[in-house]
Amino acid sequence: MIILFRLLSVFPLGVLQALGSVCGWVVWLCSSRYRQNFNRHIGQAGLQAARRRAIRETGKTIFELPKIWLRPNAEVVRRVTRVSGWELIDAGVAAGRGIVLLTPHLGCFEITAQYCASHRPITVLYRRAKQAWLAPLVEAGRGANLKLAPADLSGVRRLLKALKNGETIGLLPDQAPGTGEGIWAPFFGRPAYTMTLAARLADTGATVLMIYAERLTWGRGYHVHVQALSAPLIGDLAARTAQINGEIEQLIRRCPGQYLWAYNRYKTPAGAEPPPDSVATPRSGVQGMQSSSAPTGGPT
Repeated sequence: MIILFRLLSVFPLGVLQALGSVCGWVVWLCSSRYRQNFNRHIGQAGLQAARRRAIRETGKTIFELPKIWLRPNAEVVRRVTRVSGWELIDAGVAAGRGIVLLTPHLGCFEITAQYCASHRPITVLYRRAKQAWLAPLVEAGRGANLKLAPADLSGVRRLLKALKNGETIGLLPDQAPGTGEGIWAPFFGRPAYTMTLAARLADTGATVLMIYAERLTWGRGYHVHVQALSAPLIGDLAARTAQINGEIEQLIRRCPGQYLWAYNRYKTPAGAEPPPDSVATPRSGVQGMQSSSAPTGGPT
């Protein structure tokens, strides 16, 4: 498998993404369980119109990994052909505050940290792959400015230390946490076991920003989007966690075809309390904006 990854890494990005589009459809058609989960998740969000594109884009997410992980960092970073909102990061740095970058499973989420690391040091929370053979491939794509923090207590300490030093950290806020590491919060109207770490890190006074890399068509690279939260995080931990979910929803509605709908966002971790019948959705600017946001049809 490692040999296959290395072979694929030399293919042009457009070819890899074309292969991924085909593979996305093959998996969707051949696996009823995958198809049911995919349809249920995108249906929960009311974004079924983006389903056909999302099927293709999911395949692209997998097939572009060899290129992102195994090619030289300078080559990978050049794939980012457009950036919007980078001034928000510059402003946070100028203010001498740490920066928390929240990257959902949207677009090419693997390239965002590498791009950031090409400008300044960044520490990212990293959950080691279950497949042992994947670990060296993932770690091979990390440059000198990109530090990995394991998804455990020692990793959280590293993140806090980086923020204290005014550095940048990154994490996937929609990654399902383990038992005791999250709470139930609404995600597209359904309770999802959600990490509280993102909300807790915001308590340090760091600048919290959303970031994702939109995949451009025909292998033309990526457009990195950086944006501020639509409203300050307020309230108790549950309210702040729900608000972050709302921010993620906003990004997804802008780019529904590139969200990883196959990811089981609604699973119950072993040993966790079952989800409540309903989870109150806080009334905030985020929720109000969601109701008026129309999906664009989509551009990890």
